[in-house]
Formats: sequence, structure tokens, C-alpha cells
Amino acid sequence: MTRHSETLPAEYFERRYRENIDPWDVRSSAYEREKYDATVAALTRPTYPRVLEVGCSIGVLTAKLSQRSGRLLAIDASQTAIDAARGSAPTNVTFEKRVLPGDFPKGPFDLIVLSEVLYYFSEADLGFVADRCCEALAPDGEMVLCHWLGETDYPLTGHQASDIFAAATVKRAPFRRILRDEVYRLETLSS
Repeated sequence: MTRHSETLPAEYFERRYRENIDPWDVRSSAYEREKYDATVAALTRPTYPRVLEVGCSIGVLTAKLSQRSGRLLAIDASQTAIDAARGSAPTNVTFEKRVLPGDFPKGPFDLIVLSEVLYYFSEADLGFVADRCCEALAPDGEMVLCHWLGETDYPLTGHQASDIFAAATVKRAPFRRILRDEVYRLETLSS
């Protein structure tokens, strides 16, 4: 399988959501349900005042994160996905269409969640996203990464994306805990 060499464009995601509002079966997949539960269980605090979820899709993980958030900003590159997510959103969630790496929101955020999103970036763009996360992370903030480890044609594998991101953020978030490393990789980064 040939990998994309560049960051996947917003149009890739918009097309996927227009063809099928749940292109990765996040509403019905047992794998996704277990992964989302594990992601929320990995959080080290009962609540976080300000949370950023990058790549919120149709809002399934967003709904779970909202229960642990004061305010949650959920962003995605697809307007179709954002519109679907808004339909059942709790009142503490704000959805915005943002195309990364360039349109990164300003912090500070006490928690930044990057689930199934980093491997869509080229290595150079991922470095830029990592820098923006460090700038937006509040003192004593945390980041959670979760990525599928199967074969894809994305620019990076799950392992590559996680390792590159962790290396780029090590000065800001030096404590790294890998919680799962089977079908997906789940880890937390903190200061």
C-alpha cells in the first residue's frame, strides 16, 4: 500500500462524511466504544475546566468527554461532521470547523484530546501541530493521544504519529504513560 506523503486535505474528510455520516462506524463499533471508554478512563482528573478535542467527528467521544469538562471546544475539518455532532451536543460543548495545522485554536486548555487524528498529518505538519498544542496547553495540562495501529495509506502509522508527537512535546509534557499498545495505542502526556 502506498502512503500519502502530504497531510490529507479537509476535502478528504468532507467527502467521507457526505458519502456516509459515520464513515468509521463510531456509533456502532464495539472497538470504538471500548476505545472511547478506555480514553475517558485514562483521564487523571475528575474534571477539566477547559478541554480541546481535535478531530471530533460526529461527536461520539465528545459526548463522553463533555461529562468530564467544564467547557469543551470540539473541532473538525468537516462541516458535515460538525453539523451532525451539534444535533445532540450537551450545552457545555462548542463545535467549530477548523482545518489544521494552520487554524489551531488559542488556549489555554487543561486537556487536549487527539484521538485518531495525528496520522493524517505529514511529519512536518505534525511537528507544527505539536508546537501549537504546547502553546495552548495550560500549566499542569494533559494531552491524550489514541491511534489505531492497523495498516493504512495515511502519511503516518499510529506508532509513528504518537512517537513524533511525543518527541516534539517532550520539553512541555515530559511525562509519558503508554496505557495500551495492541490494536490501538493510548497514551497520556503531561507536565
